[in-house]
Amino acid sequence: MQHPASGKLVTIFGGSGFVGTQVVRRLARDGFRIRVVTRNPNLHLELKPLGEVGQIALVRGDVRDPAQVRNAVRGAAYVVNLVGILRPGGGQSFEAIHAAGPDAVAQACAAEGVEGLVQMSAIGADPNSNSAYSRSRAEGEAATRAAFPSAVVLRPSVVFGTGDGFFNLFARLMRFTRVFFPSFGGGRTKFQPVYVGDVADAVSIALRTPAHRGRIFELGGPAVMSLQEILDLIARETGRSFIYLPVPFFLLDIMSLLTGWLPFAPMTYDQAKLLRKDNVVKVGADAARVGTFADLGITPTPAEAIVESYLYAYRPTGQYAGTGPA
Repeated sequence: MQHPASGKLVTIFGGSGFVGTQVVRRLARDGFRIRVVTRNPNLHLELKPLGEVGQIALVRGDVRDPAQVRNAVRGAAYVVNLVGILRPGGGQSFEAIHAAGPDAVAQACAAEGVEGLVQMSAIGADPNSNSAYSRSRAEGEAATRAAFPSAVVLRPSVVFGTGDGFFNLFARLMRFTRVFFPSFGGGRTKFQPVYVGDVADAVSIALRTPAHRGRIFELGGPAVMSLQEILDLIARETGRSFIYLPVPFFLLDIMSLLTGWLPFAPMTYDQAKLLRKDNVVKVGADAARVGTFADLGITPTPAEAIVESYLYAYRPTGQYAGTGPA
C-alpha cells in the first residue's frame, strides 16, 4: 500500500551508489517520483527500471557545485543526501564531500522550501576525532542542522549487502592466503553490521514521518560483533579456515602509511585509525537523545541471514560446494 505522500518528488544525491540504489528501489516502491543526481547519468541507466516508466529520472549534478545542487533540489518535496567517500582521490576530498557538500544541499533545501531532508552520516562522526573521515562527517552534520534544523541525520554502522565494501573486502583478502590471516588489533574492535535494505527502509520512514524531523538516528544490526567474529563468519561462508595472527595497530599504521596512497591499497592510514574505535550504536547517558531502528519501527536483519547470498562467490570450489574448510 502506498504512503499518502506518494507521488511527491524526491531528489536523491548519491542515488547510484551501494546504499543509494537500495534507497531508490525502496522509494520507488513507495510510489514517489525520484530525481537521482549523479555526475555521470549515462553510466547509471540501470536505475530507471527500478520504478515504473517515467518514475525515475537521472540528472547531472555534483554536490561540490552549489548552483548544480540548487537546480537539482528545485521543485522537490523531499531531499536525501547519501554522497560519501571512504578515501579521498580524483579531486574529491573529505572536506568537499562530507562537509561542504551537505552544507550546500541543506542551504538549497532551505532556499527552495523543501519539506524534509535526510542526511546520511556515519557512527563515529566526531569533530574531535583523529580521523579526517569522522571529523568531516561531524562537520557535515553540523552544517546540515544549522541550515535546515528539521533535517534527519542517519548514522549507520558498517553496512553489508551485495556489493558492500567491508565483508567483500575481507573475503577478497582471504583469497590470497591459505593458512594464516591477520587479525588487526587482535580482532577486538566491535562493529554492529547493518543490512543495506534496513538502511533504505530507515531513509524512507525518516523522510516521510514529521515526528522524526530534527532527530539523529544511529543504525546498527541486531548483534554487536568483534572484528574477529566477523572474520570467522566470512571464513565459514567462504569455506576457509585460518590460523589468525594478531597484528598490533602500530604495524597496521606503518603498512597503511607505506601503501595506503596506492589506488588499490586495501586500507588507508585514515581507515587504520578508524579500525581502532568501536563502531556501535551509542549506549550510556547520552543515548536517550539518539534514536535507533526501534524508534523507526524496524527490526534489523542479522548478517548471518544475508551474507551467504553473496559471499558464496569467494568459495574456492564454487557456488554449489559445501562450506567446509578448504
